[in-house]
Amino acid sequence: MAKGILVVDDASFMRMMIKDILTKNGFEVIGEAENGLNAVEKYKELNPELVIMDITMPEMDGIQAVKEIKSIDPNAKIIMCSAMGQQAMVIEAIQAGAKDFIVKPFQHERVIEAVKKALN
Repeated sequence: MAKGILVVDDASFMRMMIKDILTKNGFEVIGEAENGLNAVEKYKELNPELVIMDITMPEMDGIQAVKEIKSIDPNAKIIMCSAMGQQAMVIEAIQAGAKDFIVKPFQHERVIEAVKKALN
C-alpha cells in the first residue's frame, strides 16, 4: 500500500490520534514532527508518500512548511489539518500546494477519504 506517511502536529496527542486512525486502516506512519522546521527535515530524510500537517505550529507554521517541502519536491502530497475557523489559512495552504485539508476534531472517515484521495 502506502510507502509511508509523515504526521506533523505540535500536539503529541493529535499525532497519536492521526497515527491511530491511519494504522487501523492499513496505512504506515513512518515519521512524526512537532513543527514545520522538523517536518521539512523529516521530509528530506524519509521521503514519505504523504504528509499530514497541522497549520498552526511554533517555529515554522504549516503553510511555510508546505512551501519549503514543495520547493524540495514539487510532487509532494500534503494534507493540511486545521481547527474550525481557519478558512483563510486553509485557502493559503491549498494555494501553497496542499492537496486537501481535514478539520479538527477529526472524523475518521474524512481522514481516510482525504488520504486515499491524495494518494491516488
